[in-house]
Order: sequence, then C-alpha cells, then structure tokens
Amino acid sequence: MVTSDLKSRLSDASEIAPRQPIPIMPEYPAIADYPIDALDASGLSGIVRALQGKTQAPVALPAQSALAAAALAVQGFADVETLGGNRPLSLFCLTVAESGERKSSCDEPVMKPVEDFEKEQIRENAPTRQAWFNAKVFYDESLQAVRNKIKSGRASVADLNALGTAPVEPPSTDRLVTEPTFEGLTKLFATGQPSLGLFSDEGGQFLGGHAMSKDNAQKTLAALNNLWMAKPIKRTRSGDGSITLYGRRLSLHLMIQPVIADGLLADPLADGSGFLPRCLICKPPSNIGKRLHHNARELGAAAKHFEFRMRSILARKLPMDPETRALEPRTLLLAADARALLIDYSDEIEIAQAKGGIYEPIRGHASKSAEQAARIAGVLTLWHDIAATQVNGSFMADAIKLARFYLSEAARLANIATVSQETQIAEKLREWLCDSWPQNEVSMRDIQQRGPNVTRSSKPLRLNAIATLIDHGWLAVIEPDRRWHIMKT
Repeated sequence: MVTSDLKSRLSDASEIAPRQPIPIMPEYPAIADYPIDALDASGLSGIVRALQGKTQAPVALPAQSALAAAALAVQGFADVETLGGNRPLSLFCLTVAESGERKSSCDEPVMKPVEDFEKEQIRENAPTRQAWFNAKVFYDESLQAVRNKIKSGRASVADLNALGTAPVEPPSTDRLVTEPTFEGLTKLFATGQPSLGLFSDEGGQFLGGHAMSKDNAQKTLAALNNLWMAKPIKRTRSGDGSITLYGRRLSLHLMIQPVIADGLLADPLADGSGFLPRCLICKPPSNIGKRLHHNARELGAAAKHFEFRMRSILARKLPMDPETRALEPRTLLLAADARALLIDYSDEIEIAQAKGGIYEPIRGHASKSAEQAARIAGVLTLWHDIAATQVNGSFMADAIKLARFYLSEAARLANIATVSQETQIAEKLREWLCDSWPQNEVSMRDIQQRGPNVTRSSKPLRLNAIATLIDHGWLAVIEPDRRWHIMKT
C-alpha cells in the first residue's frame, strides 16, 4: 500500500530539478586495510597471499580463514598468559561478504587439510569401532539374558556383576561441526575430541537454524561465551541426568552475507550477551568486477607448506586426561617485551573507552581487545613453533596490529548496524544506479526488473528506496511514479 506521504515523496517534482545530491548514509571512517604483514613472521601470510592471488577476493577473506584454522589447530596445546590471567587460544571469527565474493574459494583450501585428516582418522579407526560394536552387541545380548534369568529367579546380582561394565565407545574423530545445537555440541564434546571448531562458509545456516531460534538463542549464545572462556560445560536434563565437562576448547568461524550480518550486528541479545564483543569481525570492501581471470595466480608451494604445517600439528597427541579427556594445556608465558607492549596497548584502549572516547560506543569490544591480542599472539606463536613456551615481543606487536584492525572494524560495523534497513536499501539502489546502470534516466520498470534483488522482490521497499533517493537529490522526477533523471556525480 502506498501511503499519501510516500506518494507525495515519489511525485516531488513535475520536471527535472537538478540540485547537489547529499549522502544517504552517514559518513564513516574509511575501511582499514587488513594488516597482512602481521602474519608474515608466523608463516600464515604465505597461504593468505596465495589464496588472494588465485581468487582475487579481498585479502581479509583468506586471512580470516587462515587465522581461524590456525586457532583450531593449536588451541588444545596451550593457554596464553594475559593481563587478566590465563586464557584459551580459541578465536571466534565472523566474516561478512556478499554472495559471489568467493568466500568458499578462500575457505575450502584452508579447511581441506583438516577435513582430509578427519577422513583418514575415520578410516584408521574403523577396525577399532567395529570391534567395539561387536563387543557391545555381545554385551547387550548377555545383559538381556541375565535379566531374563533374574525375572524367573534363576540369576542374581552376582551374575550381573560378572558381566562387568559395558564396552566404551571409541571417541569420535570429528574436529569440525557446522550446525550444532548446544545439546549436540555437548554430546560431541563428551564422546569425541576435546578441541573442536564450529566452521561454516554458509554461516547463515547456523544463525538461522534451531540453535539460534527465538527460544534457543539466549542459551546458545551463553554456551558459546562460556566455551570462549573455557568454562566447564554443565548440562542437566530430566531423564538424562547431569554432565560436567572440563577442559574443552572451541574456535569458531562463520562466513555470512550482509543481510544476515545486519540483523546479527543490530541484535541487542547478540551484543548485550557479550557474544559479538568476543568475535573478530570484518566486512571487507568488495572486489567483484575487478577479478580478471588473466590476473589470477596458482597457489604454488604456499598451499603445500600450509597443508604440511596443519597436518603436522593435527597429528600431535593432544595433552589430556586419559579418563575424562579433559585437555591439560601448558601455559604460554609472555616475555618481558611482549608484556610491556600488551600493557601499553591495554592502557591506550582503556583511555579511549572513557566518556567521549572513540571506543565509548563499543566498550564491549574494546574491553576485550587486549585479551584478543594476547590470544592472537599465542596462535601466531604456536603456528610458527608448536613447542614454543612463551610469546615474544615480535609476535605480540603483530597481534596488536591485528587487534587494532578488528577493533576498527567493530566500530565501523556497529555504526552501520544503527542505520535502518530502508536507508541501507536506498544506498544499494543509489550505488546500482550510479555505478552499474549505464543511462542517465531510469524507469520504475527498469528498477523492478534489473535493480538490486531487494528492490525487485519487494514493492514497498522499492518505493521507499526511490523516495529516499528523491529526498536526497539523487533522482529528479521526469514522469511522476514512472521515470526519473539520475544525478550522477
């Protein structure tokens, strides 16, 4: 339904009335370049540069994938000393990019060594699992036979005791999950590896799934926050009894499209619960339209080097209690120069959170930035040398560069999240008209048939976007409700 106010805005003039257009979106700081050089010393930059050269995607896409994968690989071996005590090396990463931005092409080569390792472990453990299955069948049948004898008075507790305990199922070899519920994740931690990764290049499936439904979101976010801090997993359910799991680690990387990210970033629960401030978030500028095939490069030796490094770490035995499977990680200490750098950075960010400071609007993110720097420094250190015992100043300096980048992205995206959906759609239409539409005039039919997806699929959003462009001087009416002149600058 077109309201009288909207109809008036759509018919604002009967002829072209040129005037200087004014911006639709608020003015934000420029997007910072991803500090790829901060990954050089650790050895992670090789695969990042190679993937960027092959896919020609924004460098932040393969960088996020590589950093998150490295965290998954090393998080079980050590915790890192921070200014607030020892913390896990687990990282939570959120990458925002449009469909077609080659998220999967950047992520798949980084995750392939992990997936291949999982498959090999399944094959190697197949005989063990078959032996367990056979023993379990025999035990279950024997138990039923004793129960039947007990009912007829021909057996006693001694016969049950003679059976012993049921065969223990071998632990799952899975390292990755994509769409878990909290219950499913708890079960996998109980029966499988104590170090897991929630990774998906279609993160919207998780964010839009059962775990993040209206009834479950608060519980899921609280559980993820606890895992980021490596707190014990406590679960009590009627009929299932209670379970407490210590020494579990989870890293996370979700690659999501802007339409999903906008809702998440504007969600008071996601921010207020502390989930978003625990995430390293970035939304790089698009490279679509600039990715010419003749400029693409092959992955070369960098991919083989990354695969070798990943597999060598995954093949190491995790330090854990043999009975509870709780991780027993060592502590990565901070060298004197690393501690001094971290203190300086922490104090700088603390001052910037004060009233009127640049980080006052994102205090949640800012208050965790020094810890994020320590975690990243630990990941870079162990990726470089899995046997390392301390974080040196060089790696801490690199980690602080990365923490600054993520903090600047958090501030930028938090500002964008406050802009209404209608305004963002109007900006998408303006960009399409000025950058992609070849003519200086446009009709309603053109926008409906060829414009951005959201303006094609929804008439109310399309009309609101057009009216906003008229209000801001980007469109001047030629024929009311039908045709407009585009004020391209």
